[in-house]
Amino acid sequence: MILDFRKPLPASADRRWKIVQAEMRRHGYAPTGLIEVLHVVQDTFGYLDRDSLQSIAHSLRLPLSKVYGVATFYHDFKINPPGQHQCSVCTGSACYIQGVPELLERIEQELGVRPEETTADGKLHLSAVRCFGACGLALVAMFDDKIVGKLTQDELVARLKEMVHHDS
Repeated sequence: MILDFRKPLPASADRRWKIVQAEMRRHGYAPTGLIEVLHVVQDTFGYLDRDSLQSIAHSLRLPLSKVYGVATFYHDFKINPPGQHQCSVCTGSACYIQGVPELLERIEQELGVRPEETTADGKLHLSAVRCFGACGLALVAMFDDKIVGKLTQDELVARLKEMVHHDS
């Protein structure tokens, strides 16, 4: 097997790319390091943009379609800029019984955002997740890394509105 350790194409002059370069170097620029490299890029930049995916594909000698496919297959990877605030709403069975489908429709009507989208002003990113493993606390949501349970629909919508309008 011939290993090609060519110098990777820098995505930009941004110094944070040195962190990404170090991760790729740690994996010998091998395609098997793809998921770890994607995690480092997302942790460093907040999401995976097209330029980043192209640079990773070039550096790891992978087709862009493969890199994009992996980035979009795994739920944890984000290919759009994150909102200033994050909210993940549980859609598991216990929360579903509490009316999550109607709740998500209400959020779309009142705040103009659907799951896996960010509000136009970039203040809130809404996600729908299958389960937090806190079914006894349904209705459950995570607000900026803090899980909150036993919410009513009104409380959840009010918290979201506060997140969006608090920084205005």
